[in-house]
Amino acid sequence: MTSAIQPPGLKAGDYESTSPEQTEAFAERLGRDLRPGDRVELLGTLGSGKTTFVRGLARGLGLDPNSVHSPTFTRVHRYRGEITLVHADLYRVDSDSQYEELGLEAEEEASSVFVIEWGERLPPDSPPATLCIEIEITGDLTRKLRVSRGPTAPDR
Repeated sequence: MTSAIQPPGLKAGDYESTSPEQTEAFAERLGRDLRPGDRVELLGTLGSGKTTFVRGLARGLGLDPNSVHSPTFTRVHRYRGEITLVHADLYRVDSDSQYEELGLEAEEEASSVFVIEWGERLPPDSPPATLCIEIEITGDLTRKLRVSRGPTAPDR
């Protein structure tokens, strides 16, 4: 069953968004619950709204959402604040060695939240996700957001 967009509180389930603004607001509420060391994997086709989602997470973490841009070509952006947001895009990463070159494992996990677009391309031995968000295009502006909790997700 799909729920209308509401504050998720890290609950697993399907949510429906009827606009990019609604997707961003959903992510903002979710971002308020994230803590340093959390890892969020984003799944979805090109144009599904993964970067829009990250803008909302940034706002929820107290960062400027207007500074968030897709890291498709640079692969990793870091947005520094009280909590640093490490935003990686694995679309153009084709091997475990290319993933290692990103240096994501060397980040200070104690002070960063990690958001990884194209999380399905992560090496199998990478740290587990706190949350996995699958964004499915269901119409011109509508999206289904499937939230699943990873093994490291705390009860908040």
